[in-house]
Amino acid sequence: MSRVLRRLEALDREIRVAIVGAGAMGRGLFYQCCVTPGITCVGIADIELDRAAGCAAMMGCEQSTVESAREVREAVERGRVAVCRDGALLAECEGADVFIEASNCIGPAARFAIGAIESGKHLVLMNSEIDLAFGPYLAALAHSNGVVYTSCDGDQHGVLKNLIDDLTLWGFDLVMAGNIKGFLDRWANPTTIVPEADKRNLGYKMCTAYTDGTKLGVEMALLANALGLAVPVPGMHGPRARHVREVFDLIDVAGEWQRVGPFVDYVLGAQPDGGVFAVGRCDHPYQRSMMSYYKMGAGPFYLFYRPYHLCHVEAMAGIAEAVLDGRSLLEPVHGFRANVYAYAKRPLLAGEALDGIGGYACYGLIENCGERHPGLPVCLAEGVTLTRAVAKDAPIRLEDVAGEGAGFEFELFRQAQAAARVLRRP
Repeated sequence: MSRVLRRLEALDREIRVAIVGAGAMGRGLFYQCCVTPGITCVGIADIELDRAAGCAAMMGCEQSTVESAREVREAVERGRVAVCRDGALLAECEGADVFIEASNCIGPAARFAIGAIESGKHLVLMNSEIDLAFGPYLAALAHSNGVVYTSCDGDQHGVLKNLIDDLTLWGFDLVMAGNIKGFLDRWANPTTIVPEADKRNLGYKMCTAYTDGTKLGVEMALLANALGLAVPVPGMHGPRARHVREVFDLIDVAGEWQRVGPFVDYVLGAQPDGGVFAVGRCDHPYQRSMMSYYKMGAGPFYLFYRPYHLCHVEAMAGIAEAVLDGRSLLEPVHGFRANVYAYAKRPLLAGEALDGIGGYACYGLIENCGERHPGLPVCLAEGVTLTRAVAKDAPIRLEDVAGEGAGFEFELFRQAQAAARVLRRP
């Protein structure tokens, strides 16, 4: 990190960032752009214009409300933050080097991402839903346009990637990538979640998606697709624990590794709350003796954990490396090894329209994809109509959706599947 800082401080021209989404994550990213040497935010968009304007006001930035490409260009030239409702204006503007998608929408966000790549911008995704649903397509498009596609650092999957890079550098084989989940209620909905969401200043659907485990699955699927990891059972094991150090007592780590290879999983309610962990293996007698001396256990399986992830606070190094080194922290180089599929939160009736991630109708479970998984990806489970009734906790199949998924988002997903077959490594 110190090397990145020195390089940012030495830049002749700041790295210019445009952000779509001024919610909890977008607001934090805007703040961080303002306080990180060598990085500046030239524009922020949100369908709620006041939220975007509020980010600029929070940091005392001069701003201009813009409604055209010309007005964006003029704002940037005058050193003012371009504030707008339409993310496409920033995706396609000439005044940014990096485009960060930090909204919680699917279809529009995908269009913005494509526009940013085609206009020559590096794409950084804090929107993990489009990262998962369309990642292989977007990554291939970025490669063909000579720009970087990457998941954003700071969320659990990004922080885990850094931890795994460390243990790989040290000569350990990755056995398990793990998340620490604080609380889980698969059947939470935007009504039951209100007190918790208000306490945390989160949107009700977003907070529901955290609570029902869908976001957990999405993040771990992103890691699986980047590193070629397996899912040991649908939804992962997720045993309740007091501390992450209990993982070897609660999950047959060695057995699962022998059965499926390196895998993703999590523990529930454990300390350190908000942390992540990984299990590495080394069987060399010398290294095992030294790890014992360093109080890391007898081996050959070793637990490495980090007690926090800081979301936007940690995001800037990955952005800098995308621009300065052409480096992607995390992208789906293994195609679709895993995805997150929709399951009914309650009995659903034929003719009902699904309301997407964090809604009343469904939650998501991470599963291995296989060649032809019949499930409905949860990232596509909004605004589609069921053709049959689905029992509570039953999987929603793709064939249960009217038209089996017509429209832009499903077509883009099919293109992502095709791209995944090209990207996928053995």
